[in-house]
Amino acid sequence: MPDPDLILHNARITTLDRQNGEASAVAIEGGRFVAVGTGAEVLKLAGPQTQVIDLRQRRVIPGLIDSHIHVIRGGLNYNLELRWDGVPSLADAMRMLKAQVDRTPAPQWVRVVGGFSQTQFAEKRLPTLEELNAVAPDTPVFILHLYDRALLNRAALRAAGYTRDTPNPPGGLVMKNAAGEPTGLLLAEPNALLLYTALSKGPKLPYEYQINSTRHFMRELNRLGVTSVIDAGGGFQNYPDDYKVIEELHAAGQLTLRIAYNLFTQQPKEEVADFSRWAQQVTPGQGDGMYRHNGAGEMLAFSAADFEDFRMPRPDMPPGMEGDLDAVVRVLVENRWPWRLHATYEETITRALDVFETVNRDMPFEGLHWFFDHAETVSDRSLERIAGLGGGVAIQHRMSYQGEFFVERYGSKAAERTPPYKRMLEMGVNVGMGTDATRVASYDPWNALYWVVSGKTLGGLSMYPAANLVDRETALALYTRHNTWFSNEEGAKGQIKVGQYADLAVLSEDFFAVPEDRIRQLSSILTVVDGRIVFADAEFSGFDPGLPPAMPDWSPVNHGSRYWKAEQNQAAMHSLAASACACSTSCSVHGHAHGKAGSAAVADDMQTAFWGALGCSCWAV
Repeated sequence: MPDPDLILHNARITTLDRQNGEASAVAIEGGRFVAVGTGAEVLKLAGPQTQVIDLRQRRVIPGLIDSHIHVIRGGLNYNLELRWDGVPSLADAMRMLKAQVDRTPAPQWVRVVGGFSQTQFAEKRLPTLEELNAVAPDTPVFILHLYDRALLNRAALRAAGYTRDTPNPPGGLVMKNAAGEPTGLLLAEPNALLLYTALSKGPKLPYEYQINSTRHFMRELNRLGVTSVIDAGGGFQNYPDDYKVIEELHAAGQLTLRIAYNLFTQQPKEEVADFSRWAQQVTPGQGDGMYRHNGAGEMLAFSAADFEDFRMPRPDMPPGMEGDLDAVVRVLVENRWPWRLHATYEETITRALDVFETVNRDMPFEGLHWFFDHAETVSDRSLERIAGLGGGVAIQHRMSYQGEFFVERYGSKAAERTPPYKRMLEMGVNVGMGTDATRVASYDPWNALYWVVSGKTLGGLSMYPAANLVDRETALALYTRHNTWFSNEEGAKGQIKVGQYADLAVLSEDFFAVPEDRIRQLSSILTVVDGRIVFADAEFSGFDPGLPPAMPDWSPVNHGSRYWKAEQNQAAMHSLAASACACSTSCSVHGHAHGKAGSAAVADDMQTAFWGALGCSCWAV
């Protein structure tokens, strides 16, 4: 055996391999694990060219796998978006927004595109339109909250062309005042197409910038320990045009995530034509371990897609749903394409299962991996039918963001199993976890793991009884080993095991030891994908490969926009202030001088938000 490329030792390694559950060292060669065991066993394999890293007793886990994320679409826009993910208060969020407004040149917009909920804020509310217009009188601002509403300031209304003559689209509402003028509030009732359409009116990044943006989004996921994803397609994500960026990065060896992608039809009544055409262009599994085709969905037929806006009544699917879905599924089975189907409600799932069972009688599925996405209100009877057809359910932590709205409409009893993930496991259904990022829930996997362990929303509501909760090891397995079924990669990844892909994350704290509330603050401080270190921080920062700055230079990413992790953001602020401080203002909170006059190197939004969160007022001096 050739000398390993990399050895990591002196660690507490959770392998999720039933035959070798705990280890302290791994050796990696050629992008795969070649040894997993004790330090004494593994270190003796080191050769003169082997890189050896002492992990100082840090917890190591298999690289996290998100089974439902919109990473390709998200990457094209990441550098344009200000992230409120995890921000603890509306006051902090608005200070960040104001700072970004001040640096954003015309005709660009400032966009907050999902990933947060008003329930996470201490104030438990969204900004008012008056507040948005006050901080941004001239710069267009677009804020998407879940899939229920968008807020546009007056400048964004003008830029997007909304006037008193703008009609309401089907399933959407353009709110207008008593004089008939649009106010800036757009509501999904319950169709989110109005929100998508408004967002699409903003300026796009040039192609070169989209490449840079995608790399920064992948790095952000690597920072959180994510090494693999299944891309679920999405609205306004056309194949093959919108896949050129990710394909160029793959060809250049610059992917830092493994990506399996599903193809998502874009036009009503064109679904059969789309999948028939695509079946002649690409086959499931085509590609390699870093980038591969994964089948169809999550949109199979527009008439079969319900909506997850729990502020609105449940929508009924039209009478023609079964015929539309039947025609698409027959094309997929004939071509041996796996598929996934967006379905929030039991009523939708039941009707879809009727179609699947009918097709299966005529054209046996025979081991095809197919599954529902979301399934918040699925019944035990439907779970039996799913298991009987060899299917699965990919769950996401959307209820962490929308649980309060669901309880308000349907009651706390109904919310106790939304979705019933513990019951799914007991019934033998294939189950995996993801986020559905970036436009509803955030891309942070630790929020999802916290939710499935604690049953709590971002706002602190305890939704689930103990009977619907899982332990931490089960949760981790749902986010790693279990998710390989959904991309037909069982045995190739998801564990730290000899022969599997060398993907892992070294954690900032021990997932198995921290108090429950600390789970949401976890991140990775060393992430390995395909045997390569793709991200490193803290004591391992010297191993970080780095990236060029985000493009354009005014991008929120260059000014601290990322998922808010309390200690990391505070530590970054301390470090920035210590290096940038040259003023004489004394700060009793932090024990050193800092202030506006001497902190030009520190981003205004970060200073104000972070110092304010720590109780320091001297930044305002």
